[in-house]
Amino acid sequence: MKIISMIPARYSASRFPGKLMQDLGGKPVIRRTYEATIATNLFDDVFVVTDSEVIYNEIVNHGGKAIMSKKEHECGSDRIAEAVEFMDIDVVINVQGDEPFTDKESLSKLIEVFKNDPKKEVDLASLMVHITDEEEINNPNTVKVVLDQSNFALYFSRSPIPYARAKNVGAKYYKHKGVYAFRKQAIVDFYNLPMTPLESSEKLEQLRYLEYGKRIKMVETDIEGVEIDTPEDLERANKIWK
Repeated sequence: MKIISMIPARYSASRFPGKLMQDLGGKPVIRRTYEATIATNLFDDVFVVTDSEVIYNEIVNHGGKAIMSKKEHECGSDRIAEAVEFMDIDVVINVQGDEPFTDKESLSKLIEVFKNDPKKEVDLASLMVHITDEEEINNPNTVKVVLDQSNFALYFSRSPIPYARAKNVGAKYYKHKGVYAFRKQAIVDFYNLPMTPLESSEKLEQLRYLEYGKRIKMVETDIEGVEIDTPEDLERANKIWK
């Protein structure tokens, strides 16, 4: 089984433009993320795929591998799909460019899903974290996921799901972490299918997979990591790095 990692990297992030080129312990965030992904030793290859010559040059000029997108893309999955469409691979793992503290343990769990799936019933695998804080549960920037009995995703939402009409029934809340592992065919199918109404409404690309019948296996992790979405996140990341 050939497994690679792709790190989609847009320069013009809406909440923190240019964040991937901000300094983290003496190197840009995107290079820290690339090097952390390489250091896991889990992949046959690792690429940054980007729309930015600045990011492309940063990776290539320091001995890394990068691919320039040929088209404009709405989301990371589309960017990755274009890059892998004609590659001879089995599984591709999407590591977010703004997660420089990417950890080996969580990525290993995603890879194991596919190694333990001989019938190829899993199209995607992704990570989730159990959350209990009410503010986080109700925060629309925290994407929640609900599961079936086999830990396949039933739905993702920015709303608190499940809605707690009945208290003290043991409902658990899980935050979705945007790290995905795809079978190649699943992400190529995604690329060639139109956006769906639920995806358009919630602005969550994973809903396109569900609406077209793809199965997403969720894997629990207790490693939160640090996503750099704001200048405050970057400040916190630099303190951790030191």
